Amino acid sequence: MIKESVSTTSENNQKYISTDLFQEKSLSELKKMSAKELFDLGKLRYPLYKSSHDESYSVITYQEAIKIIASRIKKSDPSKSFYYASGRSSNEATFLLDLFARTIGCNHIITCSNYCHEASGIALSNSLGLDNKSISYDDLKHSDLIFVIGANPTSNHPKFAEILRNHKENGKNIIAVNPSVESELNKLTTHYCQPNIGGDVALFTGISKCLIENGHSDMDNIKENTVGFDQFKQFIDNISWESIETNSGIERNEIMLICDLYASSKRTVFSWGMGLTHHVNGTDNIESIINLAILRSMINGKGRGLLPLRWHDNAPQLPFMGFKASTKKRIFESFENTYGIDLPTNKGKDTLTCMQTAHMKGIDFAFLLGGNLFSVNPDRNFSESALNNIPFKVMVSSTLNETHLFGVNNENLILPIRDHYQSESLFDLKTESQILSDLATKSLERDDLSFEDFGQHSDIMDAIKKLLPNFDMNNQIPAENSSSLSIDEERIESYSYKLRIPNQTSWEKVKSPNAFNLSSVRSEGQFNTMIYDEADLFRKQTSRNVLYISAEDIRKLGLSNGSLVDVKSETGSMQNLTLAEYDIKPGNVMTYMPEANILIPQDNDVRSKTPSFKSVSVTIVNH
Repeated sequence: MIKESVSTTSENNQKYISTDLFQEKSLSELKKMSAKELFDLGKLRYPLYKSSHDESYSVITYQEAIKIIASRIKKSDPSKSFYYASGRSSNEATFLLDLFARTIGCNHIITCSNYCHEASGIALSNSLGLDNKSISYDDLKHSDLIFVIGANPTSNHPKFAEILRNHKENGKNIIAVNPSVESELNKLTTHYCQPNIGGDVALFTGISKCLIENGHSDMDNIKENTVGFDQFKQFIDNISWESIETNSGIERNEIMLICDLYASSKRTVFSWGMGLTHHVNGTDNIESIINLAILRSMINGKGRGLLPLRWHDNAPQLPFMGFKASTKKRIFESFENTYGIDLPTNKGKDTLTCMQTAHMKGIDFAFLLGGNLFSVNPDRNFSESALNNIPFKVMVSSTLNETHLFGVNNENLILPIRDHYQSESLFDLKTESQILSDLATKSLERDDLSFEDFGQHSDIMDAIKKLLPNFDMNNQIPAENSSSLSIDEERIESYSYKLRIPNQTSWEKVKSPNAFNLSSVRSEGQFNTMIYDEADLFRKQTSRNVLYISAEDIRKLGLSNGSLVDVKSETGSMQNLTLAEYDIKPGNVMTYMPEANILIPQDNDVRSKTPSFKSVSVTIVNH
């Protein structure tokens, strides 16, 4: 079942916000509105400015806005600034943002991907020397088994879902691993496995144990190309089946069934979503999947490989504009040589660290290119406090969202945008690239360096060609179709694979009868924090104010489907959620993000700094 894109329909039909909005409604009133209600107010037409003394925003001119921002940039310490880009930003604009930020000496350039698949990148790099997937979409058709782990492609990845349908029609195997049974995905699967939330490492360890104990590992390839097998086998030998079953929530016979399906496969693909990365052990989760691929030589080749399913297709490539990383490096080096500028190229702070630094009053200036930074952060109270502590923020956006309303006690400026394909006469609105070009030109004030050359998407390509006179577009963009990123086959084949022993070997379950493991989820009418539709067609709900829970747990609580409850965690609570009976592993519950972020602590995977959005201990309080 494929639903017409509500995002496209909604955005194309949007009205423009009246200039009187902030005179008619106070910030307090606007704060009470839902994300959907804020979106439905319409598109922004004029820049909005709020000083630290103002109670609300006022309309200013674009020229005034650029002047204010440029003056604040000149006064700010680049080391105490950060620049943030959303997956809704164009690759060109984010590339330009990266270049501009580094030109003024700031290396804290962060994107939404820090909160998405950072764990995937670290794990792939640690185990295989890669920073992205090892298979293209075109090669998926050759596989005979696909694992879909912690993801629901039928809702979020339509192209991949179509590949799964073709597999199903051709009699090939699909194994889903997810604590909840998503009905449309279930129709495509050979087997649907429901571990506990947080029980993934134990499950994958169990499959590895089964492979090794039954002689299904590719020992010739392991001896030739793999590091750490003896240590990994010792770890496997020492962990008990009882521990695996308890921590995963899956019985041994089911694990053996999955192992047998995998062992009989000649070409397997492991795909996974943010259901695996949003844990305190997110990197462990991905490394445990990679272990499975290493044991049977399913790393790369036709129908073999590892495929992180990213929420935003362009997220990993945002700062690279679709180029190879080596190409971007060459562009930056030429830029340095041409203009006598030393760009900071070392990796700066990640998103969570930037917010934690802001919370400690260590950030002077923040530039947000799209997105909704307040709502993507864990712990809403922490997020608001951190944003309140930033003296000046710039927020580039087409519509209002919660970041414009929460954490705005100091100086704030909102810049509206138009899409690059829209008319230039449209309310004199600028594109993201034009805004960045104008801002850079005004901030730097160098006769020899004009960022006006970067004002249009086509201009950016022309400017790059000037920096690289021998630039050959065909050799700079990965030799894949638009849906695929580059796969360095030579690098994969020359790298020694590393089997990784997980740090997490157990999952401490809360024993209280009212205690549950909670995962936050998205609806199908949602793009990250942007809510286009309150209803969830796939889960058959008309409201987002629900708590998905098993029928068994409803009975244990002495309640019924539709009962009202409160949900509490160490950071906050949600009131009056409606119990919605769902096929989810008992002991586990789900509700929607970003609303659920009030329940999410700052606990994070120490290696990826990804918050634990999908594994939170909560209690249910009966009304």
